Amino acid sequence: MKRIGLGCMGMARRNEEQSIRTVDAALDHGVTMFNTGEFYNGGESEIVLGNALRQHPRDKYFVSVKFGSLPGGPHGLYGLDVNPFNVRAHLTYSLGRLGLDYIDLYEPSRMDDAYPVEEVIGAVQELVKEGLVRHMGMTETTADDLRRGNAVCPIKYFEKEYSLLSRQMEAEDLPTCRELGIPVIAYGLLGHGLLTDSFATGERTPSILPFLYKPEDIEPNRAIVSQLKEIADGKGCSTSNLAVAWVLQKNPDMLAIVGTTHPDHLEDSLRALDITLTDEEMQTIGELFAPGRVRGGVLPKMHYSGGRFIGFK
Repeated sequence: MKRIGLGCMGMARRNEEQSIRTVDAALDHGVTMFNTGEFYNGGESEIVLGNALRQHPRDKYFVSVKFGSLPGGPHGLYGLDVNPFNVRAHLTYSLGRLGLDYIDLYEPSRMDDAYPVEEVIGAVQELVKEGLVRHMGMTETTADDLRRGNAVCPIKYFEKEYSLLSRQMEAEDLPTCRELGIPVIAYGLLGHGLLTDSFATGERTPSILPFLYKPEDIEPNRAIVSQLKEIADGKGCSTSNLAVAWVLQKNPDMLAIVGTTHPDHLEDSLRALDITLTDEEMQTIGELFAPGRVRGGVLPKMHYSGGRFIGFK
């Protein structure tokens, strides 16, 4: 499997034709992992992805689906449903939208304090036994939850945000994954648009999630990313490709998800696989983004109970 997969969050009916071209381009370039969620665009991502994959042999691609988060239209997500009794229904709807007989990787989008991890994972394990799901995954949870889940059913992949700007996984999650032999699927490798040439040069500032970065964090972080761009210029590559290359070279057991609905953007992202960094370059970049140097960027864990969001911890 290629170490870069296609994130399908942006796929919807409004860009279906372009998204289908992107899926075709991905497969032409050897990308076989497609990462989506039942709640992405209220289910439209699954529909579009299913339409795109229908013309390709089933054994040529690997579909990862997150379930549980409840979409609320223009108001975003409003709750969580990982009630073990309802897991089968979530899967049934996803299989119908995707037009598939089974899903390769199925994972609860988060955990709910009202339901023991063992019960949620156990519900998915039943679907694995029936052949409706090939592998169990986990995402956006703690190392302790990962251990508990893996004790019930072998966890194939652990998915979580990781980038030069967000290295919290290195403290506990990554060591736990390596101890258990669970590869990581990393998303958010471009730091919500900060690890790009356009941010480094001041050409544009992406729409920043307010609970990740405060206005006063922007310029200090831009100064650091500008130094990364200087290294990228010397390598003849983009800042974003260098950021992805650093993550993949530092973590040989990690897969990266790149989200786009543009074939050209996907092809550009794949150039990260051709970049080789020296030990000195790896060390320099690592020190540049060492924990404590970057301002903000820490997403606290979201807690749910009985499906309702109860706060950050």
